[in-house]
Amino acid sequence: MEEIAFEVRGSAPEPYVVVFVRRSQTNISAYCSCPAGEQGQYCKHRFAILDGIATGVVSLNVAEIEIVQSWLTGTDVERVLLKMRSLEKDAARIKNQLSSAKKELARAMRD
Repeated sequence: MEEIAFEVRGSAPEPYVVVFVRRSQTNISAYCSCPAGEQGQYCKHRFAILDGIATGVVSLNVAEIEIVQSWLTGTDVERVLLKMRSLEKDAARIKNQLSSAKKELARAMRD
């Protein structure tokens, strides 16, 4: 089992701690001390690191973000992360289509 911890800037005065644990080749876990993370909810700090974004990391191990990213391949986390990204693209497409339909409806009501 491998573990990497990062300190990240958040809304609290003290940095939050984000911990990634590689339990096996197919399973990683991630924890964050932010309020959302402690409730087991969506936490932007964990997702930023998974996406390779180092902007909020204040610890000196920024280079280890690449290691965490390398752990993703073939894991349950990668599978669900890819599904989430696909759904986000679908949602953006649908949002654009809805906006166009609303504009079209507004034009139709003016005729």
